[in-house]
Amino acid sequence: MPETTLPAPSLAETVRSLMARARDDLAELVALRTVVGISPPDPFDRAADRIAALLSDAGFPETRLLSTDEGPKTVYARRPGPPGAPTVVLYAHYDVVSAQDETTWRTPPFELTERDGRWYGRGSADCKGNVVMHLTALRALHEAQAHEPYPDVDLVVLVDGCEEPGDGSIEKVLRAHPDLPAPDVIVVADTGNVAPGVPTLTTSLRGMAVAEIELSTLSETLHSGQFGGPVPDALTALIHLLGTLHDSQGAPVVPAPDSGTGESAPPRGDAEYSEADLRADAGVLDGVALIGSGSIADRLWNRPAITVLAIQSPPLDDAVPALLPSAKALVSVRTPPGSDVHRVHEELADHLRGHAPWGAHLDIRRVTSGPSFLADSGGRAYGVMRDALRDAFGVPARDVGAGGSIAVCSAFRTLYPHAEIILCGVEDPPSHIHGTDESVSPREIASLAHAEALFLRRLPASRPDPRGSGHDAPRIPSTRPQEDR
Repeated sequence: MPETTLPAPSLAETVRSLMARARDDLAELVALRTVVGISPPDPFDRAADRIAALLSDAGFPETRLLSTDEGPKTVYARRPGPPGAPTVVLYAHYDVVSAQDETTWRTPPFELTERDGRWYGRGSADCKGNVVMHLTALRALHEAQAHEPYPDVDLVVLVDGCEEPGDGSIEKVLRAHPDLPAPDVIVVADTGNVAPGVPTLTTSLRGMAVAEIELSTLSETLHSGQFGGPVPDALTALIHLLGTLHDSQGAPVVPAPDSGTGESAPPRGDAEYSEADLRADAGVLDGVALIGSGSIADRLWNRPAITVLAIQSPPLDDAVPALLPSAKALVSVRTPPGSDVHRVHEELADHLRGHAPWGAHLDIRRVTSGPSFLADSGGRAYGVMRDALRDAFGVPARDVGAGGSIAVCSAFRTLYPHAEIILCGVEDPPSHIHGTDESVSPREIASLAHAEALFLRRLPASRPDPRGSGHDAPRIPSTRPQEDR
């Protein structure tokens, strides 16, 4: 009998066949406690080494670990394309935020656990799940070479080890290595879908201004019975001051709408967000009102938000009847797209100085300044990605804004002004990133990996000029001394 030739598997089938390996990789990465600002260097080094090895196994002949100081390494991998091929950077990060009180998690935060069809663990979505998504897409293309040539793309993968602080440290790393190729397209996998199974491109991000404030009223701690009444307590003064940051409806008063730092950008995105969906996604308790005014989407994506991130005060089980001489708080302002984050810092400081109660001494320290971001979403690569997302998910992609801040987007915009920057990712509302019981849906990983593989296959054919505009961009100026170049 003649030998039967089986048809080549589709990309979707290949991705599905790789999901068990994706789970194993994610479990291994989640178990490495790469908690920014807390964990020692060892888990960061192990994570960077492991990711580099996985990329090498996925067909990348060049892998390097980049750094400019003693901080976490950035994993760099490159698979060169033919002359004239478009250069594409795939970005994600492997550092995570603290799990905080681990006893509040239903399962251990650094042990990947499957429950109700989702994978739970710190970083499972933000952003180790996106690292694994990239790996799955690249493996699918690597395996498909038995039936179809690898896409004609000069492909670079950057996996950052220090994204969560929001200081854009990747810019320092890239400036220190000006020999790296300038990209035409950058896919930043660090956002997510508006709902499970609804492919989403994020086209705007709010900025972030974080400040530490300290109020002082006394030279030393005093007995509250002996001096309470006429003598002001610093913690009470701090509570009064923090209460001035929102109006009676809960809307932030900084930046003021007419200050020039506020809602200067047009509304971004085409997705509506109902109050019922928001309340369900956020777990707002029955009877608790939402704050601010305007549409939910506008409040989340286009307007400022102020959050008191922390207050330094005695714990309840160590409290004594005393007046405190000083008290501290950490305050975050999410700034509207298009706003100047430095001016927001100034306006926040002016407001705090003008409202410090009872003559309390005020000290303000800037902690973080993360710029906002507006994508130019009308380019050719965006069109290819929209089509790939539609074909992989089976429904049209949505364009939305996002309330978060991703400093690397502005860093990439500064370094590569001609590149199209596309934001997407495996996160969805049930992921609860930065919260307790963070999780990811393996369906989102599989669908987005399929879409990314389709995107890389289709991108070269979409370009009438194979060199594109990105290759005309100047090289990044080095920050090293001239003799070291």
